Amino acid sequence: MITRYSRPEMRAIWTDENKLRIWLQIELLASEALVKEKIVPARDFAKIKAGCDQWFADLPGLVARQKELEKVLNHDVIGFTTAVAEVINDNASRWFHFGLTSSDVGDTCYAVQMTQSADILIADAKKLLPVIARRAREHKFTPCIGRSHGIHGEPTTFGLKLALMHDEFGRALERLERVRRVVAVGKLSGAVGTSAHLSPRVEAYVCKKLGLKPAPIATQVVQRDLHAEFQLALALVGASIERWAVEFRHLQRTEVLEAEEPFTKGQKGSSAMPHKRNPITWERLTGLARVLRGNAMAALENVALWHERDISHSSVERIIFPDSCTLLDYMFGLLTRLMDGIVVYPANMKKNLGLSLGMWNSQTVLLALIKKGLTREAAYKICQDAAMKTWEVKHAGREDADFVGQLKLDPQVAKLFQAGEMEKLCSLDFHFKEVNNRFRRLGL
Repeated sequence: MITRYSRPEMRAIWTDENKLRIWLQIELLASEALVKEKIVPARDFAKIKAGCDQWFADLPGLVARQKELEKVLNHDVIGFTTAVAEVINDNASRWFHFGLTSSDVGDTCYAVQMTQSADILIADAKKLLPVIARRAREHKFTPCIGRSHGIHGEPTTFGLKLALMHDEFGRALERLERVRRVVAVGKLSGAVGTSAHLSPRVEAYVCKKLGLKPAPIATQVVQRDLHAEFQLALALVGASIERWAVEFRHLQRTEVLEAEEPFTKGQKGSSAMPHKRNPITWERLTGLARVLRGNAMAALENVALWHERDISHSSVERIIFPDSCTLLDYMFGLLTRLMDGIVVYPANMKKNLGLSLGMWNSQTVLLALIKKGLTREAAYKICQDAAMKTWEVKHAGREDADFVGQLKLDPQVAKLFQAGEMEKLCSLDFHFKEVNNRFRRLGL
């Protein structure tokens, strides 16, 4: 699995050991709350705690015994409670899991695991943002052509591209922080959520200790729109990663080559063509974003359950939660490395800027002509005619193809513009006069 390359801290969250550690915590806190409710005798709670402590010290052993019991019982939570009862080995075990249903434990555990995972993803975003900011400042005034429909439009700077990227991942950080709050919801309200067998005080006590909010209302399960929102947030962050992967993949094309992902020492690009330096990591990120979207779709399918609960969601969640969390963590790591080492080619940017023969000034001249009294339609025709003639000269193989030069041949233009006025207007400085202000607005 590609997720094995994610950070060990993220992988550890979704291990069976961590899951059963959280289950033990939930059960122990519930028993502790029941002591306060004067339902569980303190002496019995002491025996329950001793049994739990024994398993806390041997989580691999608990996992092994739980799985062994599950094979016979065909129920994971009963396998767990039976394993704990065996260690308690006393009549006090009757209080373990008292008044709870399996989803009280499982869903509250998911909330803990999602918040733990969100904390790592939030840290990932915070590590990425300064790297993008540094590269943006580095190329604040590196000119390049802006494209719409893949066709040359007007000049921008590579720094502005990266400033836009920084702004997008600022929103990604906000989404992760927000969705962490959304999913930090536990429930211990029983088989259909009525709190018939446990006081809501028990639920409140356990959730507070775990850093969660109690669900205001639930069925047997926490409602899956919350889980879907978590998966959608991860998928949306993945879509932002893909958006920039596609951008830089285009910029690495041989015909463009304005930026290139790092090609490390000893790396090989193709088994057949030794010259190749392919954008394989950007392509990998593009593909993995699709997996996140697929998992989000599965989470949406989990929202509609039968009545107070069915189990159709359970098998899905065992896959998509660890898969999406570890995958996005891995993607963040790749993206940070790529942005730190991305190779930028300003000379190629300058060369590509010249390919449109100054026609990126067309709107500037259009607006200048309007200011000088021409109708928009008349000004548009002058600029478009000059652009078409510029292409004709270029396609004829002549070296004097130039948009501004063609404009100056127009008698009406020559009459309206003084000597040197057109050249001053058609400059990069004109397009970049607000760059510093834009960076200041973004806090860069």
